[in-house]
Amino acid sequence: MNSPINRLCKSFARFFALIVARNKEFIRDTGSLTWTFAFPVLVIAGFGFAFSGGEAPLFKVGVIGTEASTTSNTTTDSFLKTKYLSIVNYATEEEAVNRLRHHATDLVYSPKDSNYWLNDTSAKGYLVEKLLLAEHPKLKRQTVTGREIRYVDWLISGLLSMNMMFSALFGVGYTIVRYRKTGVLKRLKATPILAVEFLGAQITSRLIVMMAVSTLVFVGCNAFIHFQMLGSYLDLFIVMTAGACCLISIGLLVAAFISSEELAGGLLNVVTWPMMFLSGVWFSLDGLNPVIKKVALFFPLTHVIDSARAIMTEGATLASQSFHLAVLGSLTLVFLTISSLFFRWE
Repeated sequence: MNSPINRLCKSFARFFALIVARNKEFIRDTGSLTWTFAFPVLVIAGFGFAFSGGEAPLFKVGVIGTEASTTSNTTTDSFLKTKYLSIVNYATEEEAVNRLRHHATDLVYSPKDSNYWLNDTSAKGYLVEKLLLAEHPKLKRQTVTGREIRYVDWLISGLLSMNMMFSALFGVGYTIVRYRKTGVLKRLKATPILAVEFLGAQITSRLIVMMAVSTLVFVGCNAFIHFQMLGSYLDLFIVMTAGACCLISIGLLVAAFISSEELAGGLLNVVTWPMMFLSGVWFSLDGLNPVIKKVALFFPLTHVIDSARAIMTEGATLASQSFHLAVLGSLTLVFLTISSLFFRWE
């Protein structure tokens, strides 16, 4: 009897079989499996060793005010024109002081209010204070305290997110294109498998692999490096899962109707490279051209990294990251809808 319950059970059985088959295919590809684990571990270890000797001798000053009035080219403030100072503009006092608390800047200066803030645990801040008071001896001093964030602490969220991006786009998008080119999808079309079952299985399989790999890499590296973690591990896991779903949906979008592996590879590189360099993986976007910072907001990877980094280094909660989560959820829904509408078996 072909009741709705029987049809649902059969659909789930096909869905589960596809997940198992895809996971087995990934595990048996020892080269890809090894590189998926080895790449983030090697990069984390390399950067942890390279930056273990201390920071580069560059002073970074956060300035509260509009960019037009505080850039070194237009300001009349002689302190802001001091050589070897890197000026970063902040719109609000809260944002600037929070960055100072975590040693992202060496000192915060508000020309409008004649105030400055100093982290009392920052050696570089002490020197910048001397330069500031030499020009403005009557400024009001305020202090904050916060643990210094090592570069490796700052890097880990971006590195794991980038690794997820490559795993999602090439592990899903490129794989489906290969299936289409080799005729696997054409043969699957002749079976009772539905498109939604196939796409759902691909998403679930890759999501399981990505989160398992990311969790194991994080836990393994944390055992030796001891990352700073001020927020909740559960919140971090939820953010990374939301990011993984969004990145997988992009891979499905690319693979929905393309049959050429060369074209798919080119499109995936066009998508990944801008995100890798403009989403804050390797360096902070503070102080960059405002246009670049606005463009970065269109990249899903930016929202994943910003949320994960805020949870780890600032103790942020999911509620405070609702904007980033809303963007990731909306993009996932849009990409999956388009993928399902344009998906073809041949």
